[in-house]
Amino acid sequence: MTLEQLRIFIAVAEREHMTAAAKAINVTQSAASAAIAALEERHGVKLFHRVGRGITLTEAGQAFLIEARNVVARATTAERLLSEFGNLSRGTLKLAVSQTIAAYWLPRILAQYRVRYQGIEIELTIANTQQAAARVRDGEADLGIVEGVVDDPVLASWRVGDDQLLIVQAEPFAGTAVSTEWIRSAHWVMREKGSGTRSTLNAALRRIGIDPQELNVTLELPSNESVRSAVEAGAGVAALSALVTAPAIQLGTLHALPLDLENRAFHALRHKERYRSKAADALLDIIAEQQPSDVGKGLS
Repeated sequence: MTLEQLRIFIAVAEREHMTAAAKAINVTQSAASAAIAALEERHGVKLFHRVGRGITLTEAGQAFLIEARNVVARATTAERLLSEFGNLSRGTLKLAVSQTIAAYWLPRILAQYRVRYQGIEIELTIANTQQAAARVRDGEADLGIVEGVVDDPVLASWRVGDDQLLIVQAEPFAGTAVSTEWIRSAHWVMREKGSGTRSTLNAALRRIGIDPQELNVTLELPSNESVRSAVEAGAGVAALSALVTAPAIQLGTLHALPLDLENRAFHALRHKERYRSKAADALLDIIAEQQPSDVGKGLS
């Protein structure tokens, strides 16, 4: 039994005329007759009385018409649902995003997304880089956006934005003789292990010959804001995103060390084998509109 057979049966039942029904649903009369005959033969029951040139429903046909209409209505609803997901008027976008990106980089992008796709619900999980990667790997998020480097063979990773990491403290650095020894001996306020900020700093230190294990870490805190507040209070120095420190630097409560740590990339993550949701692709399209041409959507 097919949906097409049900639609033909309903058309014939409503009109009690084979030719009129066939014309109304744009099939040939022979196709309509064959569909009715197939239903009757398959189930060993007559759906229509055939008296002369007229047809009327049998008792079985009358009962079947109710169920056939219900089935076709449900199928139509199901088709409409898929269409809504396909044209992004319905659905859910599940994101796992690291803290710096969630608080400072992503909000304006999500605002544009909401304007364009009002029917899409956004589920945003804020975590450190490793936790965000784990959610994408386990299928709990469609897309991850992180500032750390993720080396996972099941995840595709590509650049979607850039940021600068700054070393900051409450006092001006003017007159400070900055050396590798100074960096090793300074009192450091750090983000937790697994954060993109910390992994980016570690990589930058290694490039200038410093083992991160040699640093004098006096505080380890779980958020950019807590690190910034501690440093503003004089707890030591920290490496933080320029996005995080910009207001404090402008106010003079933080000062940046004139040391070039190079720009760091923000990366999108998605599972290499899982279904690419259109909702996630739509977000990447908005991100790409605001970035240089070499920023891609990953996994073509």
